[in-house]
Amino acid sequence: MNCEVCQLKELEVEHFEIREVLRCILHTIVFHRALGLVRPKDIDLELFDITYVQCGDIEVEKKIDEKIEQFVSWVEKHPNKKSEICLSFYEVKSKHPSWFTNKIERLDWEQWHINLNVTQHPKPKAHSGKSHHSKIVVDPGESASEERSVRRASLEVSLREVLFQIIKFVNEKKDHVPPITESVIYFPYEIHIPRKFL
Repeated sequence: MNCEVCQLKELEVEHFEIREVLRCILHTIVFHRALGLVRPKDIDLELFDITYVQCGDIEVEKKIDEKIEQFVSWVEKHPNKKSEICLSFYEVKSKHPSWFTNKIERLDWEQWHINLNVTQHPKPKAHSGKSHHSKIVVDPGESASEERSVRRASLEVSLREVLFQIIKFVNEKKDHVPPITESVIYFPYEIHIPRKFL
């Protein structure tokens, strides 16, 4: 069985944007790979003018939020590092069952690589004058605020591109999806977060 891989466009995000960006991307992928009856739930992002759809399943939300929190913890320990989250869909098959053993193997059939470059927004710097005792904090003013809003608008455009990339991939790549069994709403999936420096 072949495993299709989708490498999503890299996004440059600030720490406070991680949760919202990842929720949007992960829920969009899971929603588009849901099989059975789901209760779609529209979610409006707070930081961006984007609405995405969740499956409306509390267990899915919990699993995704748990992995996002693990990722945020990893980012806090490894600041200013590019990182990748991988969402893998798989099926479980028995591998050559015999009288004494029943080995089960996991076969990935699709992987989604979400690349984030988490940046720290520069804080205002303190400048010292002639005296060693006086420090003046310079307010970054409107230029920093303007720079941040330009960066935020650029991220919003990039996030939209990623969402369209997901939709295009799921609509074009269908041959590798395993046959659907009865009463299955979701294919099994796993979200991998970084374990070391990248």
